[in-house]
Amino acid sequence: MNTPNPALVTQRAVQALPRLALWLLCAAYVLPGIFGRDPWKNADVMAVGYMLSLHQGDANWLQPMLAGVGSTGSLLPYWIGAGAMQLLGGWLDLTVAARVPFALMLAGTLALVWYGTLNLARTEAAQPLAFAFGGEAAPVDYARTIADASVLALISALGLLQLGHETTPELTQLLATSMVLYGLAAGPYKPRRSRLALVVALPALAASGAVTTALLLAAAGLWICLGSRDEAMRRLVGWVAVAGLLAGLTGWALDAWVWRVATRFDIVGVLRLLAWFTWPVWPMALWTLWQWRRQMLRRHVAVPLAVASVATGVSLAMGGSDRALMLALPALAVLAAFALPTLRRSVGAAIDWFSVFFFSACAIAIWVIYAAMQTGTPPKIAANVTKLAPGFEASSHPVQLLLALAATLAWLWLVRWRTGRHRHALWKSLVLPAGGVALCWMLLMTLWLPLLDYARSYRPMMQRLATVLPPKACVLHRGLTLPQIAAVLVHTQHRVEVLPADARIDRAEPAIDRAPESSEAPEATDDGAVDETSLDPAGCNWLLVSWDDRRSREGVSLPQLPGWRYVDKVRRPTDRNEAVLVYRRRAR
Repeated sequence: MNTPNPALVTQRAVQALPRLALWLLCAAYVLPGIFGRDPWKNADVMAVGYMLSLHQGDANWLQPMLAGVGSTGSLLPYWIGAGAMQLLGGWLDLTVAARVPFALMLAGTLALVWYGTLNLARTEAAQPLAFAFGGEAAPVDYARTIADASVLALISALGLLQLGHETTPELTQLLATSMVLYGLAAGPYKPRRSRLALVVALPALAASGAVTTALLLAAAGLWICLGSRDEAMRRLVGWVAVAGLLAGLTGWALDAWVWRVATRFDIVGVLRLLAWFTWPVWPMALWTLWQWRRQMLRRHVAVPLAVASVATGVSLAMGGSDRALMLALPALAVLAAFALPTLRRSVGAAIDWFSVFFFSACAIAIWVIYAAMQTGTPPKIAANVTKLAPGFEASSHPVQLLLALAATLAWLWLVRWRTGRHRHALWKSLVLPAGGVALCWMLLMTLWLPLLDYARSYRPMMQRLATVLPPKACVLHRGLTLPQIAAVLVHTQHRVEVLPADARIDRAEPAIDRAPESSEAPEATDDGAVDETSLDPAGCNWLLVSWDDRRSREGVSLPQLPGWRYVDKVRRPTDRNEAVLVYRRRAR
């Protein structure tokens, strides 16, 4: 049949996905990792550090800083996190308090994708073909089914799994991008909400450090509205233009314009990133573009395609940034949902079997390694864990264990349910991928959470540093990265200041013995030492210097700063190269 609409859907295929099941799946995806988890390196702990500096009054709210280093224009996310610390800090740990609004942003992204897809699927061009003798899907039921599938597709996207659960500015950008998607999708049906969404989303995107992305999305929105046959969409042109203008003014007022275009481009690395980061939605999105190619300019295809193209183009311009590419996932999920009416049954079966084997194998591996951490059996796996995380002591919490058992049983029930019934539902091919991703995330955030915190956070390193420095000491730093500075602020009570640039670091003699942590007797300064009062008028007597431990293995001696005495080297236990050198000011 030669028709521009490839969708042939029966009423039986649009069986409703139970609301309770969808809500439980979204909760199992959003909630794990909010409580009981440390900020991970690098972007996560750095963002929390900026928020904490604002909360403690160590920085101006218009110029967030970490030890004198300013942020890159992402003011709105830092304001939200610091505000949550002030509002919820009396009841929750400060890092958890900052994480709460960002978890709500992830939930809001899922909701906006559902409502945006619902409005796109309601358009006449997106509706399935009518049968000669009836029996085709009802428009409302069809739209609701496609919307359910879009949420399942977004949950199943691998790239959103970790980045979507962090406390970073990119999550605010993700919510704003989803709001733009919803605003362009709901224009003819919810004009007031659509206009409000656009006017809020684009300036919010600019205030979150993505001014260029906001302006490109505004341009894409103008192109869609001007080319639309719908009078309601053409009336949206002025609102999109105003939203784009506000985004530009917001970026200028907050000094959020940052040039991040890459000078090098690794085509192989970018293709690899696109392949795994957007899996499994990118093959389905490409299938949608092929099947609906005759309706490429219709709104249900043009809107998500434009948003995904802008985000992907920005990611490519930045040399393959995964955080920029994350903004394309909501639109790709919408495109993937429109592939379902055209998928062959054999393709759906292949997706099901792949999901069953892949996620079941992942769950078994997580459980086996957890058993090895707790019991030492199998011994080879336990030895590998000890080798990769030296010094880690396994612990278990009954609540976490019960949650992991419940998630595993729910997965087994889901596999049995999927293979036994509801074989005609349109969203059937995405239930197992979404459920498998939620299962693995739940198991990682329960069974493996102590190990992941030990391996991916700075807490072990800062605990070791706390044994070297006196409590609440003022420390200077030379060359520490922003995540390291943030970790000192988040995990300790030390005040960090930057070492003045006029203090030079020389190479020490071939060997430097560890000095005691304190010395009562005055010591003579080395020749050429700088007067400590000129170095530090605030009286900070401790110094932290970033050090790559590969240089020690290559025979390079530790640096020596005239006027300072080497005390200790503090390493991250799961990183052979990252270390911090501790110095104490020499007494006069």
